[in-house]
Amino acid sequence: MSSSAGSGSFKPIYFLALGTFAIGTEGFMIVPLLPKMSADLSVPIAAVGSLVTIFTLTLAISSPILTTLTGSLNRRKLLIWSMLAFAAANLVAWASRDYWGIMVARILLALAAGLYTPNANALAGAIVSPEKRGRALSIVNGGITLAIALGLPLGSLIGDAFGWRMTFLGVGLLSLIAVAGLVFGLHKGVGDHMKVASFGERVAVAGNPQILVALLVTFIWAAGAYTAWTYIAPYLTSTIGASSNGISAIVSVWGLSAAAGVFGGGALNDRVGANAVMAPALTLLAMAFLTLSASAYFLTPGEAIAPVVVAVIVWGLTAWGFFPSQISRLIGIGGHQLAPIVLSLNASFMYAGFAAGAALGSVVISNGSVVNLGWVAAAVEVVALGLLVATTREASRAQSVQP
Repeated sequence: MSSSAGSGSFKPIYFLALGTFAIGTEGFMIVPLLPKMSADLSVPIAAVGSLVTIFTLTLAISSPILTTLTGSLNRRKLLIWSMLAFAAANLVAWASRDYWGIMVARILLALAAGLYTPNANALAGAIVSPEKRGRALSIVNGGITLAIALGLPLGSLIGDAFGWRMTFLGVGLLSLIAVAGLVFGLHKGVGDHMKVASFGERVAVAGNPQILVALLVTFIWAAGAYTAWTYIAPYLTSTIGASSNGISAIVSVWGLSAAAGVFGGGALNDRVGANAVMAPALTLLAMAFLTLSASAYFLTPGEAIAPVVVAVIVWGLTAWGFFPSQISRLIGIGGHQLAPIVLSLNASFMYAGFAAGAALGSVVISNGSVVNLGWVAAAVEVVALGLLVATTREASRAQSVQP
């Protein structure tokens, strides 16, 4: 490891967060733009939704593989090159004129993002002293939170005003700014000789029954969320007659609620513990999804506006309020020594869940109506809730019988 490791300086951490902000913005911004992309590319909305599926699935599978295969490389150079690749892939998407060009660009984006994020987290934990590691990781991952709060609504507004291709150009330029930050903000040699978990170590951790079941909760929670999220734009048009500006406004409300959920959920977790946060969050999330479909079925478009907006706010708050507590629970199960591996696995399970949810949402709208998404998303979250409650009760029972 370089001599700068453990110096305690937080300046390089913010440069790392620039990259996660760019990645988070691209990852979330495409969803409200799907109807415009469908019309422009002359393909069904379900087919355009597969752009979300392929991105999240590629990221979930490739991230641990590429991270392990590149373990001998200097982290600084690896981060710079992966962010350059991310910028280039955004430019490919901007320049593409057909569906398959966008598909290729999304695969390239996922490969670059899956390589950048875990390595940014690993380097952030290595270049500060151990007692500051938690704050460093929160800053890097805060880039994604900021993307939800600011990047998502900004991308939606830009796409609405100037066309969806301009959002990819904007993120490409943002990625190049992140590259400049990495080049000038990270000292040469930082990240030398960092240890990267092998495939065997990752499999061994995932093979722990308690960790595996907790990761399955992540997967199911993520699948439920993306069943509804992927097709939020056509749902809003169908249910309340939302225009492009209306979709952008409601997506912005969701983004701000999600950001508030991340920070509020983290604070609540510290105060009352993970288990006291997670079950209520999943319960309220399922109720929010039920409200979305119920509003579509039983209310007129005008009557549905208020309950839909309230449901969207609760959705953002609870879905992302759940997340910090799930991370805390996983670290508690695996221990701080295994935290980097556990968090990397959690990210892969989350993106795999996003892919499954996007695919499930596509099946729902291809074989029925977009307004049924809420019923299905709620059912998936109930499964996550049931698994969570069963495992936490089992863990409590096991602790109570210990001598």
